[in-house]
Amino acid sequence: MKPSDSILDEVNIRLEQPQDYREVENLTREAFWNVYRPGCTEHYVLNQYRTNPDFIPELDFVMEEGGKIIGHVMFSKAEIILDSPHSQGGAGGGTFPSWTFGPISIHPDYKRKGYGLKLLKYAIEKAKEMGIGLLQMEGNIEFYRHACFDLASKLNIHYHAEPRESEVPYFLAQELIPGYWGNREGTYCPPKGYFVADENPEAFEAYEATFFAEQSGKAERPQKEKAFQEGQLPQFCQSCGMPLTRIEDCGTNSDGSTNFDYCQYCYKDGKFLQECTMDEMIEHCAQFVDEVNKNMPQPMTKEEYKQMMRGFFPMLKRWKK
Repeated sequence: MKPSDSILDEVNIRLEQPQDYREVENLTREAFWNVYRPGCTEHYVLNQYRTNPDFIPELDFVMEEGGKIIGHVMFSKAEIILDSPHSQGGAGGGTFPSWTFGPISIHPDYKRKGYGLKLLKYAIEKAKEMGIGLLQMEGNIEFYRHACFDLASKLNIHYHAEPRESEVPYFLAQELIPGYWGNREGTYCPPKGYFVADENPEAFEAYEATFFAEQSGKAERPQKEKAFQEGQLPQFCQSCGMPLTRIEDCGTNSDGSTNFDYCQYCYKDGKFLQECTMDEMIEHCAQFVDEVNKNMPQPMTKEEYKQMMRGFFPMLKRWKK
């Protein structure tokens, strides 16, 4: 049940302080666990972002109710790669300053009750006061439309991981200063700091282990388990691109636990089962094109499938440079 406006008025929104850091990171972990993927990485992104030059401390807010932190949001500098006027739709015209935000976290007990929207609207007003002209982010338009976001494609801002002609339903934008973006066109890629867990997997695992160590000493807080759940983003093997939808699809770590990054055909007991290059993996996977075509709206030839993989595989963890 949604709380009354009077209850929402009783919450306190303030800047995050160093003594809040661990509590806020735990809140973020609670808010995102198994929501978009098995487990989550958003709490580690936050942990690392506070020392990132793109981080905006003046827009790093917590929400409290009765002295308890129940929400948090942070903002970041970003940029859009402008189209060159001579490139016929390609990028290459320099960069344009913009901003993004997230993670925005609300404690599970307070979700879908209006707290997140109140926190976001407050933060956006503060961003306007600072002269921030344009926000873009990835999210559910059914929620973010209530904070005046719309499809970024309507502003001719393309998303780096989708075809330029796509109307990407989860890529949203909002001009905070009317006319700030003008009639420009360009492509957005999230700031590099948001990929820190993928780029430093060992550091992330060491950080994540500190939460399990804390939980193991608290009988009332059982250790969290990663799981596949309905509504998550599609998960793929980070070696061969195979869809991962069940525990049985996944590989295993050296201790026998489930590895959610790689499939059972690529990774077992903490080791890759094939030592190969990316091109060799593409050649191997191409032999399964007929199986892939069973789930495609339009069948691909073997060469078309290989070409698709050449664009997709460099984004996978095993092959990312």
